[in-house]
Amino acid sequence: MKPSLVIVLFLSIFSYKGQDTELLWEENFDGNTLNESVWNFELGNGCPNICGWGNNELQEYTKTNHKVENGLLTITAKHEDSVYSSTRITTKNKFQFKYGKIEARAKLPVGKGLWPAFWMLGSNIDKVGWPKCGEIDILEYVGKEPHKIFNSLHTRDSHGNTVNTKKTKIESIEEGFHVYSANWTETKIEFFVDNKLLYTFAPDELENDNIWPFNQSFYVILNLAIGGNFGGPEVDDSIFPQEFVIDYIKVFKHKYSD
Repeated sequence: MKPSLVIVLFLSIFSYKGQDTELLWEENFDGNTLNESVWNFELGNGCPNICGWGNNELQEYTKTNHKVENGLLTITAKHEDSVYSSTRITTKNKFQFKYGKIEARAKLPVGKGLWPAFWMLGSNIDKVGWPKCGEIDILEYVGKEPHKIFNSLHTRDSHGNTVNTKKTKIESIEEGFHVYSANWTETKIEFFVDNKLLYTFAPDELENDNIWPFNQSFYVILNLAIGGNFGGPEVDDSIFPQEFVIDYIKVFKHKYSD
């Protein structure tokens, strides 16, 4: 083979690998207020529909437990006058996507009873309900299990239970910022922390919506829960206030098929 042809082939392969995704959407939390053309606040304790947000959580969600400053979104969990409070925001009906890579750079709060999360729900949730809509948990951390990150999928096949999941120990996860991401294609969902692959969900029965409801658009959720079935039941009241800090969220679309 001629040297020139070898160079052309090498450049073609390099170009393909370097351009397999392109930026679709990003949130850098510029300015000093949350952009409500993109984000919704979910408020209260989930009642009367699903009290405790379906997990017996303790917090009331408000519009006042967060700030946008210096390019960062900070969600603050508080315990004041026997009331736990925090913030939960979503992009429901405002931004959603189907297939691609999504990532957030974030710093975790620390303490027993805290449950920060970066996750997604299927956009058809109002029509089919949960868990048939599907759920993708890109980041879950519970303060009662330090140094561990949870990646999970919820489907109707698992009756919503945490069956398709992986818990990974990362000793320094509470120190500084880390990048949490998921790469979602037509056949699999891969989860990463700082570009290190932690877990892959790739079922055989992709045509069964009860097993693979991930063939539709999903929207984004950020929240910091307190207590609950997963985060609790014990809460260390001495830890408050605690902050879940998000630097950015980016979504990339695939330019080439799987």
